[in-house]
Amino acid sequence: MINIAINGIQMQVEEGKTILETCLKHNIDVPYLCWHPDLAAQARCRICIVEANGKMITSCNTKVQEDMNIVTENEEIIKARKLNLELLIANHDIINENNEVAELAKKLGITESRFDKLHDKSVDSTSAAIYRDNNKCILCGRCVQKCQEIQSVYALGFANRGHYTEVTSWFDHGLGEVACTQCGQCSNICPSGAITEVGSIKEVMDAVKDPDKVVIVQTAPSIRGTLGETQGMPPGSLVTGKMVSALRRIGFDKVLDTDFTADLTIVEEGTELIHRIKNKGILPMITSCSPGWIKFIEHFFPELLPNLSTCKSPQQMFGTLAKTYYAEKNNMDPSKIISVSIMPCTAKKFECARPEMDDSGFRDVDYVLTTRETGKIISAEGIDFKNLPDESFDPIMGSSSGAAAIFGATGGVMEAALRTAADILEGKDLEKFEYTAVRGQEGIKEAAVEVAGMKINVAIAHGLENARRLMETVKENPSKYHFIEIMACVGGCVGGGGQPMPTNSEVIRKRSGALYNQDKNLELRKSHKNPEIIQLYKDFLGEAGGHKAHELLHTKYTKRNVFGD
Repeated sequence: MINIAINGIQMQVEEGKTILETCLKHNIDVPYLCWHPDLAAQARCRICIVEANGKMITSCNTKVQEDMNIVTENEEIIKARKLNLELLIANHDIINENNEVAELAKKLGITESRFDKLHDKSVDSTSAAIYRDNNKCILCGRCVQKCQEIQSVYALGFANRGHYTEVTSWFDHGLGEVACTQCGQCSNICPSGAITEVGSIKEVMDAVKDPDKVVIVQTAPSIRGTLGETQGMPPGSLVTGKMVSALRRIGFDKVLDTDFTADLTIVEEGTELIHRIKNKGILPMITSCSPGWIKFIEHFFPELLPNLSTCKSPQQMFGTLAKTYYAEKNNMDPSKIISVSIMPCTAKKFECARPEMDDSGFRDVDYVLTTRETGKIISAEGIDFKNLPDESFDPIMGSSSGAAAIFGATGGVMEAALRTAADILEGKDLEKFEYTAVRGQEGIKEAAVEVAGMKINVAIAHGLENARRLMETVKENPSKYHFIEIMACVGGCVGGGGQPMPTNSEVIRKRSGALYNQDKNLELRKSHKNPEIIQLYKDFLGEAGGHKAHELLHTKYTKRNVFGD
């Protein structure tokens, strides 16, 4: 600990921390734009300036020192912050929008910039998932850092100089034309709205209002732990019942649950893993639930594509069954069904548009809404979310287990699969079904799990830089693991690119905790014990891993050019 003074108050603070970190920890307000707690400080925006021992400095990259005298606000500091913000927004029409920049402008009393716009900048609409408008970009660099440092994709970078500097992609091609994974981590961290998801609100609401359409909505595991944030509730609020209630009030005809097909994925994936182990198939088997990860391996590790589970993601399994099994059970014309997903992930928009996702005879999933988009609809419809009654999902494809709930957190798919694999291999209902060794926020986790007398070596990675490191290990030592779980986003789906902002490590921990709490409080906690799953196989699919299941629930992926599609 060292001694410093902030605004005349003497205090002891932790050595090695920056001035900004220290101020935030002690609830002392210092504004910022380019800084993010999960990224290295760049001091680009210069909004976080303070005075330290009489000198004006950026607080995000200056560490506290013994006897440092810090002033966070005076006339000169406020004047400098205002000028810096005016310069940042000079080229942009963002001051009246709902974003971090507009909030800061309001706080500083800025209603317009004194500086003229110099020229129009580029717009990128080539991607199925991500939309970029450089006319709103303040060059804070957050998106570039996230793409390069955390995801190791390098789809975004800076180009040109001076007033012509822009964030762009390889040779100025759009994100739909380069090796972008569509994960949306850039959109989840952008303070100005320059990068957003490709919107689907209008199309979904038009379908909801169409009397000739039956609009079925599915909700991803993580959404019940994050949607409340869009309505002013704290991170970690579990809002399953209110979520269902809100979706009914929006006008969806049937409110069903992706957790149902998360359970189904585990049954199919667990069967596939057991088959590979017993028949000396290709190992390690790697999960295939995360579409950002799938596109990453297609671009950067195509030689490991045979290691991927052939299972579709829960979203796509649901979409296929909605227009086959569900339609049949409810005497519906599948051509009149509009299948909508509420997802934490922008890459799900890309996934549902993949040409191979039409095994139902139609486009399996028609539209994907992110958590953020769903929150906007709830607000626009005037729904008092916090005071809604708790309601239950509709029957058939609406029930699920606790194992499905934890799909949304890193390690959750692995734990769910181990619960089922252990029971199947032992041939009895095991009482021990928590695998805490695969939980936690470490970037790469390894564990050796004893199942039916066999030692199964597993690994989990979240965030694509960690995935890259783990795949390099697999290339060097293919026999090290039996089963690997990969999630494209840090924290898993709770940290997805379509989740509410802010998303950081602290928020992610709270969201994950909500999902584990739901799992703990449910009576049914193993995927293969879900009665609706058992009925699905009995009435429609036949056996797990069988011909019909493979026809509808499995797929394959192909090598993509490392420079683009």
